Amino acid sequence: MPPADDLPSFLHAVAPILDRWGYLAVAGVIGVESFGVPAPGQTIMIAAAIYSSWGRLDIFAVAAIAFVAAVLGDNIGYWIGVRGGRRAVHRFGKYIFITPARLERAERFFARRGNRIVVVARFIDGLRQLNGVIAGITAMPWRTFLLYNTIGAALWVGWWTTVSYLLGTHLVEIIDQVHEYRYWAMAAVVIVVGGYAWLHIRHVRKRRARAAAAPEPQKARA
Repeated sequence: MPPADDLPSFLHAVAPILDRWGYLAVAGVIGVESFGVPAPGQTIMIAAAIYSSWGRLDIFAVAAIAFVAAVLGDNIGYWIGVRGGRRAVHRFGKYIFITPARLERAERFFARRGNRIVVVARFIDGLRQLNGVIAGITAMPWRTFLLYNTIGAALWVGWWTTVSYLLGTHLVEIIDQVHEYRYWAMAAVVIVVGGYAWLHIRHVRKRRARAAAAPEPQKARA
């Protein structure tokens, strides 16, 4: 059975916790991360899934525990938001790197995207921790939040546990390859985003030019 040292380097910090507490570590870390504490929930879930591929844990138990912890943690965060989350963040947020300005930006982003952001928030660092709190602060109906948060947690847990379990120790090699070509990947992303932005701006300018050139409708006769 491979030792913990065979984990990718970014997972080494959670290995001692996982070695000692096992499933409880998965539940605890993901749970507290889900209601606002910047804990390595996603990291420990990936490590637990790799442990499962080695036979040290059961992958179905890891997935089930991670899912329940994520949903419960987000719902605790939701009620924290409802019961005075804004005041708490303004008073204590600086101790966990959540400033009022960061909270305000997250709220604006959350308000624009509505229910969809609840689904994808799990995959976005920062929103993953603040998802429930912001939903409570912005008074999203609890049943709506529960539905979309459950879908998001299922997708998040399903994706990372499946990928990490299937890849196992090969994840180290893949990460090394990605690291080697990271600058090419970043350049490709910049080119794609820049191309999209240029096309979008061009489209907007053409639309405005057509609107300016169009004759004004004649006013109806009295």
